Amino acid sequence: MANILVVAEFSEGSLKRTTLSAITFAKQAAAATGGGFDILLMGTGVDAAAQELTKFGAGKVLVTDDASLKQYTAERYAPTVAALAKSHDVLVATASAFGKDLMPRVAGRLEAGYAADIVEVKAEGGKLVYKRPMFAGNAYGLCQIATPVAIVTARQSSFAPTEAAAGGSPVEKVALEPAGKGAERVEWVEFKQVKRERPELTEAAVVVSGGRGCKEKFNDILSPLADLFGAAIGATRAACDAEWASADMQVGQTGKIVAPKLYFAIGLSGAIQHLAGMKGSKTIVAINKDPEAPIFGVADYGLVGDLFQIVPDVVERIKIARK
Repeated sequence: MANILVVAEFSEGSLKRTTLSAITFAKQAAAATGGGFDILLMGTGVDAAAQELTKFGAGKVLVTDDASLKQYTAERYAPTVAALAKSHDVLVATASAFGKDLMPRVAGRLEAGYAADIVEVKAEGGKLVYKRPMFAGNAYGLCQIATPVAIVTARQSSFAPTEAAAGGSPVEKVALEPAGKGAERVEWVEFKQVKRERPELTEAAVVVSGGRGCKEKFNDILSPLADLFGAAIGATRAACDAEWASADMQVGQTGKIVAPKLYFAIGLSGAIQHLAGMKGSKTIVAINKDPEAPIFGVADYGLVGDLFQIVPDVVERIKIARK
């Protein structure tokens, strides 16, 4: 039986949607072993977020609200997370920038085993087995963690956001553990975040991505289609390197991992590195002039032809259909 602790992600006064995927992981792991799960929320002014977290079936919602947590640094968060390992067997966060930064620090403090980017969890012989991608997602490895406490991060695109459950979890205050000496050498400077009118790539229900084939008309081609769906716009590394799109729009092994309900792959061949970041999408529509392009191997629907003619035509047909 495994007791799991979900470390919630809280930023700019609100709960990050990534947390809901970590809760799904926790529910699956708990169900597989007959255990339960709790949620830890840390930050400043977290009361509303704490109430939101009571709706997902946790045993309890643990809350650490302290003025020193106004800006996230792993050195401030890790001691409190590690202290709660005494009453939990598995600590999990989503494999976002937050989770990938914090959880290895926690594992280091506990001298615990760490498994990153988990895409599936199951139980064998009463012990949890974690599945994680290797070689850009072309192979998968199965692992178990032998230390008393296991530290993991769950890939958001592999665990659907959990739904609210009936009833409410009790909220319990948790004291902030003293920071280690390392925290004294860390100073918060600033956080530069790109603000866009479109949805965040990792949270969008629809993503319209373009590659080298879009050429300098990248935005002219993709924006009208994205506007119809209220979609986020993504890009391949080639498109980012050509400066048709900014680096934060890159989808792929070295970019962002997405799994929207609908993914448009326009003018991109489907290199292994890009597929690693989007092949978990529920429905994939590919448009490419090369019928042998690898992207057609994962696409649910494919259009072969000149994207500069096809995409505007698709946009017009959707407009007509919606009238």
